[in-house]
Amino acid sequence: MIPIKLLMHINSSKEKVFKALTNSNELSKWYTTVVKGEFKLNEIINFEFVNFAEFKFKVTAITQNESVHLEVVESEFDNVGHIMKYELDENDGKTRVRYTYEGFAEMDDSYANMNYSSAKYLESLRQYCQTGNGEAFGSPSYRV
Repeated sequence: MIPIKLLMHINSSKEKVFKALTNSNELSKWYTTVVKGEFKLNEIINFEFVNFAEFKFKVTAITQNESVHLEVVESEFDNVGHIMKYELDENDGKTRVRYTYEGFAEMDDSYANMNYSSAKYLESLRQYCQTGNGEAFGSPSYRV
């Protein structure tokens, strides 16, 4: 398997970043406007990208203010079983986010698309945590 790995720093506390990653209302401000579910171990979270796609993720690991891992359990695409991991730590007064997306067998167009999309949404997360304004899919500020 070939993972996507991204690293970024957010000028915000780990607590704020973790809340933005694990609270449905917060996620709707930077990821996609329709998020349903509660971030508890083995719970299902629904992410709807209005007029495009819907995904269901299972929370496979969660450690307060440190990490959350999500596995795709239902999707219109060929990514069931893929895993997204967010690992947080403090670095030089900022929150370092280590993001990993696992599940690709090759670096094909799907891999390239997810690599780009992941980076775009992580930047939206950073903007949301630092300024209060993200670019969630379906929001007025979303870049098409």
